[in-house]
Amino acid sequence: MANKPLAFRVDRGALMGLIRSEEERFLRRTEKSRSLYRDARKVLLGGVPMSWMNKWVGGYPIYFSAASGATITDVDENAYIDFCLGDTGAMAGHSPAATAAAVAERTTSSGGITTMLPNSDAARVAGNLRDRFGLDFWQFTLSATDANRFALRLARQITRRKKILVFSYCYHGTVDETFITLQGGRPSSRAGNVGAAVDPTLTTEVVEFNDLEALQKVLSRGEVGAILAEPALTNIGIVLPEGDFLAEVKRLAHQYGALLILDETHTFSAGYHGASGLYGVTPDVLTIGKSLGGGVPFGAYGLSAQVAERIEAESEVDYVDTGGIGGTLAGNALSLAAARATLEEVFTKDNFARMISLADQFTAGVNQSLHKYQLPWSIVQLGARSEYRFSSPPPRNGGESAAAADEDLDTYFHLFMLNRGVLMTPFHNMALMSPATTQDQIDIHTYLFDQACAALVGNE
Repeated sequence: MANKPLAFRVDRGALMGLIRSEEERFLRRTEKSRSLYRDARKVLLGGVPMSWMNKWVGGYPIYFSAASGATITDVDENAYIDFCLGDTGAMAGHSPAATAAAVAERTTSSGGITTMLPNSDAARVAGNLRDRFGLDFWQFTLSATDANRFALRLARQITRRKKILVFSYCYHGTVDETFITLQGGRPSSRAGNVGAAVDPTLTTEVVEFNDLEALQKVLSRGEVGAILAEPALTNIGIVLPEGDFLAEVKRLAHQYGALLILDETHTFSAGYHGASGLYGVTPDVLTIGKSLGGGVPFGAYGLSAQVAERIEAESEVDYVDTGGIGGTLAGNALSLAAARATLEEVFTKDNFARMISLADQFTAGVNQSLHKYQLPWSIVQLGARSEYRFSSPPPRNGGESAAAADEDLDTYFHLFMLNRGVLMTPFHNMALMSPATTQDQIDIHTYLFDQACAALVGNE
């Protein structure tokens, strides 16, 4: 475990003792999960179907047997309040009724799952997304990663510029060009970048979030075709834009001939119109994925009328066959049915209002304990999404947020919560509300967070 300085004075030995105690408790509670994981290692690389599932604390992931609404039950019959929600993939809740019904109808013998042909759901989903986000034309993918990849290809094509720009410690799925951070003020391939085909410093410029001066300096060179940005950073703690930062990013992009692509995959938690709606900035291109299909793989990207016109003018480019955009299962009937039901019946204005209200109370509960125990930490909220960080005031960019990380504290809080039936996002200290989340679940977290803080500072 990392041994980084704490933001407050604490006995590191006592903290490690608490972690050992929680680890022992975890082992006792999850014997069946441990057995399944041991067997899985014989046939699965790393013992899991996807490598990031090893991120969970305790030495192995719990194996779930059932998930419904905002709760999960594991194979050892432990029940959990789920604030992770598939790291946003299940923001609609697990198997929401409307989505499940649409999927069931589509998967009947006469339904048809994928045909490589459109049906009426496609235009309905596109119309819903247009009304939410203000982008005129839409295309569908199987993930936000693909949406970002395709959006960048289009941007490079129509701007005739090869470079893109991202913000340090951004999150855009597994897009090759985005694995770049500032290290000591210099662009560098992100630590741990696996098998990079090309050094991202050759394809990508990077600046800190909320730094307009640095942004303008890079854009003024005239090499950047597109800025790919989250409206708020979300995978390095939540870092919110300051003042009119996003509006200025768009202004500078256009001033220097670049497109602005906003990735709303995580920031859709901000509300019915996403974070772009919250901050009043309509980008040239918007990408989104994860939650739209209610758990069924689905992604999308939207284009302004101006961008669509420039694309259609590229008559010599192959947009419909082997040009590098698209996928056989993209826009399949099952994904579209799930997205139509989820957008129209689950992600409603009323549900978002309720989700955000619950997140308000989650945030207030954490702040109450931070004040009570005089802990110099902070919690930041973006709509239905809240996350605490081991620094105060909250970090204003990715570099500051990365510096505030403490692996030991992360391990302690995650294990403490997991052992008492609360599932937080393993990558960070994020909690997400769904339409199925309840007030009682918020109250339980508030109580347990207070207990965890009390044990940490020795006030049990």
